[in-house]
Amino acid sequence: MRFRVAALMLAVSVALPALAAPAKKAPAKAESCPANPALPAELADWSRTISAKTIYGYGEPRDIGWPALGAARTELSLHKAESLRYWVAPEREPDVFKFGGMVPIDIKKPGRLIVALDGGAWIDLVRDGHVVKSVTHGHGPACSGIRKMVEFDVEQGRYLLQIVNAPSDKIRAMAVMR
Repeated sequence: MRFRVAALMLAVSVALPALAAPAKKAPAKAESCPANPALPAELADWSRTISAKTIYGYGEPRDIGWPALGAARTELSLHKAESLRYWVAPEREPDVFKFGGMVPIDIKKPGRLIVALDGGAWIDLVRDGHVVKSVTHGHGPACSGIRKMVEFDVEQGRYLLQIVNAPSDKIRAMAVMR
């Protein structure tokens, strides 16, 4: 019993000076982002916002005239994953607790397409029932609000962007040619 009391007193005497020690200073904050960060020319319209809805079931009669995603940052309304019918099975398994949708992209001439998102989500670009392989992917410029950028080599025509596993029912996206 005396050993336990002595051990407890020793532990308290060691802990008390540490508790009484002055707090360490917090590290200096990183510089904040400017109100209007400089963006490369092809991403300049990221500062212009519009809104649109996404398709939740491929093959709907209204798919044909659905407005295409373009060069302005577009806030897309997404749907619960369980209610979606994708054109092609996504390469990433949909999570029933997350969101997704589909939006067309019209390509006027062959080149490199950049799809930018402000949030984490999986995307597949589909044409003629086949997934187009991405060429590269990464993050947007610092302070831009662009979290993800994926690039594809594309030909003229209409594509469908499938968004999978977005964490919320809204995501901002844009599609531009380089």
